[in-house]
Order: sequence, then C-alpha cells, then structure tokens
Amino acid sequence: MSLINKKFLCYIFCIATHGCLADVPDREKILHTMKTASEFMLEKASYQGGFVWSYLPDFSRQWGELEAKRTMIWLQPPGTASVGHLMLDAYHATGDEFYYQGAQKIATAIIYAQHPSGGWNYVADYAGETSLKDWYATIGKHAWRLEEFHHYYGNATFDDAGTVDAAKFLLRLYMEKRDEQYRGPLNKAIDFVLNSQYPIGGWPQRFPLMYDHPYPDHPDYSSFITFNDDVAIENIDFLLMCYQTLGETRVREPIIRAMNTFIVTQQGQPQPGWALQYTIELQPAAARSYEPRSLHTPTTARNITQLIKFYRLTGDSKFLARIPEALDWLESLKVTSTSVIEGRTHPAFIEIGTGKAIYTHRRGSNVANGNYYLDYLPGNMLAHYKSAASIPIDKLRKAYRDVLAIPTIDVGRNSPLREMVRMELPEYFTLGRVSFSDLNFRAQSERAKNDEESLEKRVGKLIGELNASGYWPTPLFFTTNPYIGQPPKRKNASNDSRYANSMVGDKWDTSPYPVDNPVMGISTGAYIRNMGVLIRYLTENVSVKAGVK
Repeated sequence: MSLINKKFLCYIFCIATHGCLADVPDREKILHTMKTASEFMLEKASYQGGFVWSYLPDFSRQWGELEAKRTMIWLQPPGTASVGHLMLDAYHATGDEFYYQGAQKIATAIIYAQHPSGGWNYVADYAGETSLKDWYATIGKHAWRLEEFHHYYGNATFDDAGTVDAAKFLLRLYMEKRDEQYRGPLNKAIDFVLNSQYPIGGWPQRFPLMYDHPYPDHPDYSSFITFNDDVAIENIDFLLMCYQTLGETRVREPIIRAMNTFIVTQQGQPQPGWALQYTIELQPAAARSYEPRSLHTPTTARNITQLIKFYRLTGDSKFLARIPEALDWLESLKVTSTSVIEGRTHPAFIEIGTGKAIYTHRRGSNVANGNYYLDYLPGNMLAHYKSAASIPIDKLRKAYRDVLAIPTIDVGRNSPLREMVRMELPEYFTLGRVSFSDLNFRAQSERAKNDEESLEKRVGKLIGELNASGYWPTPLFFTTNPYIGQPPKRKNASNDSRYANSMVGDKWDTSPYPVDNPVMGISTGAYIRNMGVLIRYLTENVSVKAGVK
C-alpha cells in the first residue's frame, strides 16, 4: 500500500475534538473509562477476538482497508494484533488481569488466522475459506486501485506489517508469563520468516511463493525481493527481538544477511539508487500497475537511513561506503519548480538507463474498463499513489555526517548483535513505535512531547466523550461503495478522465474514498490512540500510579 494511501486512510482513526472538559481525573475515573471502552471492544466490536478497522454503530457495515464481512478479521495494523499490543500495554499500566485475558482472547483469533506456513494474510474469515474466496471475488476484485486484493493466493504476506505485527504480539504474549501454549505459534512465525528468506538475504512479498496472478505486461510480482512498505526492515526488527529476548542464536546470521541485501541491491553508477522490488537475479522489477520497473527515490531515501542504522548496529563501514553517491544522485533529481509535481521535490519513479522521470496516470472508471498508464508528463497524478515525493536531502546528509562523527570505538557499542545479552521487551508498544533496529531497544518507547496540562485536558475530554454504549464516537472520514455486481463493459472507456485524480471510480468501484459529511462510528485506531493517552497519563503521573504491578 502506498504512503499517500496510508496518509488518507489514517483519517479514519482521527478522534472528534469536541466535548466538555471533565475535572482533573483521578485514577479510578481513568481505570473505569479504560475498562468500559475495552469491554465494549472485546465483547461487542470484536468477532471472536478479532477486529477490523472501523464499524457503523449497528455493525451493519465494517471496514478494514476495504469493506469486510462481519465474520472477517483484519491483520494489517491497526487491526487485531494492534489491539493485542494495546491490551498488554494496559495490563502493564494497571496490573488488571482483565487486559491479559483480553490479550489471550485476541491471541486465539490470531492463531486461528495463522497460515499453516506460519505467516498471516491481510485478512481471515471465521466463516471459512469459501466465504473468504467469495469476498476476494467480489469486494476485493472490484477495488480498482487496491490490486493486492484482486486475487486470492491462499498464502501469507509481509505487506503492511500484517505478519510481523502478529508475530511480535505473540512474542510479547509468550514473554509475559512464558505460557507454552503460545510458544508453538511463535516458533511457526519465526520459522516462516526464516524459511521465506532468499539466500541473498531479502524476502518476497508473499510466501509460500506463488506465480499465478500475472499482469498483462509483466509477471506476478509477489515473489520478488521487496523493500516496499519496509518488508525487510520489519523482518529484521522482529528477528532482532527474538535474538535478544529468546536467545534464538539461529536468527543472527539471517539478520546480517538481510542487512547485506541493502548493499547488493544498490545500483551502480550513474544511477546508484534502489527499486521497490527486485527479481531473484537482483534486477529491478515492476509490481502493481502503477509501480513501474524503475528506481524509486523514496525507497532510496529510506534505504540510506537504514544503512546508517545498520552501521550503528554493527560498526561495519561497508554500510556507509556508497551513501554519498546515492545522496548526490538524489540531489541531481531535484526539480527546479515544485509546482509541476504538486509541491514535491522529486519525481518518485526514475527510468532505468535514461534517467527520465516516469509518471503514472489512469483512465476509465472501474476494474472492467479502467487502466493505469505511464508517460513522461508531470501533473495529472493519481490521488492514491503519487508519482512524486518530498525527499529531505539536507536531513539525510546531516544524518550521514553525524554518524561519521561518532568515534569508531563507540559505534555499535550497545548493538544487540555485538554480544548475546538477554533483555526484556519494552513494556509499552502503542505509546510510540518500538524498533530494535533503531537502537531504542533499551527504552520503553518514544512518547509524544506534550506538557502535563495538555495531557490532563486530553484525559479529561476522553473520560467525558465515552458514550453510554461504551465507545468513543468517531467520524469515519472514509467509506466505500457496496459491491453491486460485475460492471458492464463500456466503449471508449479510455477517453474517460473523470476519475483520473479521484480516490474512487464509479459506483462499481469498491475502493475506499473520503466523504465530506462523515458518519459517526467506531474506530479501532481511535480506541488504541485514546487508550494510549490514558495509559500514558497513568504511567507518567506519580499521583495516579498507585496500584500498578
């Protein structure tokens, strides 16, 4: 899923900012609010312990990345595993066994959804595989811009951290009380990450490998070595956690091999950048219709950042060796007038060989008569997947200079790879992103920089805004057209430009799109965010911490 698509979808999880301030909250008010909201989510919103992303209040419709059946659960964050992480965070903040039992209920759903190979698909369906195949053939197939749902593979995916988020949750749950019922599924997840890794060190997007969904002009991309959506770095991060917490020494060599993939996939001069994905022969490759075979400037910027982190993890200067030329290449691609690419600094896709910028567009109105196409003309960009980006070159250069300034003897001193020192996982995962590869593995989390008064006000508002049913009413800024059947074929569809810059096509397109007048509903993301505010207040205020285990 693209960065811009994620940015739009995140509005689903925004919370309303209206409501009266409550009195300065005490511990009991906070605990009551947390438990009431959690009871609602576990007992009313969830389906047998699993979650999607948002719901209408009467549960007549619900959505993950797409509209879902009531029997379906979503693994992509902020889905089922994300709520599991929240339950463990709440357990640590309160000491209330209710939250640990909630995490166990969620684990049951995650284990149900685990593929026999050990990974997870985006979704699972308690109604069975026939029902899931039907969803793919109807709602999934007709989401014009979400091509990853057009075909049911029957395997698992690393895309959008669905597999890794579930695996990290199982690791946390096992480490909490060393309950052996979770060790088996956890081992399966570790085996999945190791078994799916290519000898060169990278990972495919999906596994077990499948090749049965070719595009008109290129083969099925799901077996290609993938950087898109941080597949490699998320897998490295999970293996680092297993290495340090479980003492799983077998994962150390795969971690190093995965880091080396970032080196061997960097292209030579005069285009020393990276692509979104590669064939097993290490050739840049195309993926979805709007992801052409090309070098990708945002991926290049992210990989530079990762190489700096790998140097700090290992102290090996090979990770820094070719960063300067990548930075210079990005500098050379900066446009002189950002107005032609909607205020962004760089074209996203660079043609291999010519160095020309490639831009993606679409025409038609739905999956039956629409198509994506490429040219060299800026502007008229897709709403859901921009072919331009803002690259912070000055920030990247500074990060490179800063790491060079660190005395060599100090580099990697606290690396989890330097020596086998067993350690505990951070207590909190939902208060800020937890990443072992960021060298923040000894901290609990990164927390927002809010002053005490502001946090108190936010907590007071959340206590007052929880409704009588037990949830926080949230504007659902995105909706979808319901599936209404196979769209008819149209003549001259290639001349239809009405949906060239929209998030959705005509009434047959089941893709999510923004609405001007959102209905109020139930948001899993808002629940996680609001609970995070309450947990933070509990953990940071001495006056309300009494009773924490």
